[in-house]
Amino acid sequence: MSFSPSIAGLSAALTDLSNTLATPPDNAFARLGSTFLTRLPAAPLSAPYRVGFSAETAALLGLPPGIEHDPGFIELFCGNATRNWPAEALPYASVYSGHQFGVWAGQLGDGRALGLGELAHDGQRFELQLKGAGLTPYSRMADGRAVLRSSIREYLCSEAMHHLGIPTTRALCVIGSDQPVRRETIETAAVVTRVAPSFVRFGHFEHFYANDRVDALRTLADHVIERFYPHCREADDPYLALLDEAVRSTADLMVDWQAVGFCHGVMNTDNMSILGLTIDYGPFGFLDGFDANHICNHSDTHGRYAYQRQPQVAYWNLFCLAQGLLPILGERHDASVRGDKAIEDAQRVLSGFKDRFAPALANRMRAKLGLEHAREGDDALVNRLFEVMHANRADFTLTFRHLASLSKHDASSDAPVRDLFLDRAAFDAWANDYRARLSEETRDDAARAIAMNRVNPKFVLRNHLAETAIQRAKEKDFSEVERLATVLRRPFDEQPEYAAYAGLPPDWASSLEVSCSS
Repeated sequence: MSFSPSIAGLSAALTDLSNTLATPPDNAFARLGSTFLTRLPAAPLSAPYRVGFSAETAALLGLPPGIEHDPGFIELFCGNATRNWPAEALPYASVYSGHQFGVWAGQLGDGRALGLGELAHDGQRFELQLKGAGLTPYSRMADGRAVLRSSIREYLCSEAMHHLGIPTTRALCVIGSDQPVRRETIETAAVVTRVAPSFVRFGHFEHFYANDRVDALRTLADHVIERFYPHCREADDPYLALLDEAVRSTADLMVDWQAVGFCHGVMNTDNMSILGLTIDYGPFGFLDGFDANHICNHSDTHGRYAYQRQPQVAYWNLFCLAQGLLPILGERHDASVRGDKAIEDAQRVLSGFKDRFAPALANRMRAKLGLEHAREGDDALVNRLFEVMHANRADFTLTFRHLASLSKHDASSDAPVRDLFLDRAAFDAWANDYRARLSEETRDDAARAIAMNRVNPKFVLRNHLAETAIQRAKEKDFSEVERLATVLRRPFDEQPEYAAYAGLPPDWASSLEVSCSS
């Protein structure tokens, strides 16, 4: 796909983009057909306007600089332009099922999201999806809309997670409107354009398993393998190899989340990506004061998705995926032993989650503490730090960032991190053990600090920062959205001009709540 880079050519470029999305040369998922999705235009959005735009994501898609300034850009990415597309090329909502809060919920599906199409650029293919584009056949009792606050949060966090090095869907833009939407109060509508190689979830497989559609289940698995894991075709059991890929990528994702203090909030099986991406930014949050039992979702009344439970929940979700794949596992085995063998093989592959997660997290935590080489007692040292942080509600991000300034020779530079702990004696006791451990390392303090600052971000999307941007956006001031996006694109850099974005949250931040309506 090739677009004119000149501003004068924006209209032509946008026409090319719209035509490419409406009649793509190869949209692999949409080509699966009506068993998997329903085509329909987006619902009209009145008087849309641009709220946020990621030039970096646009470049990833091969879009020309400045395309966001063409009026047709807004019409396309709010969904209005799709009403003129031919029936066979309309956007699509996919069907899936899933477990929500540990309970089988039956058929779900894209209740407010529409696949806009697929773009190929620089050897990569990306699906584009409009979240908040209106009612679909899978909306159930919902209105199919997203609101401005949740769309801004998804836009910012998608891009922030990417720059933290965490696998995630991306966000191209947010389009707003004054069109009213009822949640707890009357809010305004918005559409966020998500970008990902695929939006296939664990719940897609569960859906066809639950409906005894083995043919469709196999077709879906073949699609994922052919597009993303072609090497699985060479395995003795390609579908077991696919499960193994999901186990590995999900374990790695949990390490990433735990290491930066990220809480998802709705780790339902329908919100788990088959590619190990962070997907569906509804109620989420980064830890401020560390609480191992922190629940970021106000709707999660039993704390199922609390911070420290996320790895266990991911493991449980993988069991649901494995169950969904059972009918096609071991198809090359003799029928007389296939069922038992499939279960045995799936259990063996699932056990790989713990084998991968635990050592990977231990390695990540050593890196966060600036330890080059593993030593006996490192796990205990990390666990004791978390215990002291938990007891003192020490700020998660600042604790690890400020530990880089601690000297292995004396306590003269401890103040930045020490002052985060009310119980100074408890911190001092741990810090003395940490210093003793650092004395076994060959790097000097300066080299260690550089290494630590490469893995411990200074800037994360704290709830109060997002809330400030949202409140200004409600007044049609979108400058804070873009300013915050700019800061979050360089989370590991000092950026002294944005120091205020790295400070402790204000007192009012503790009253902020996010829920499934987010």
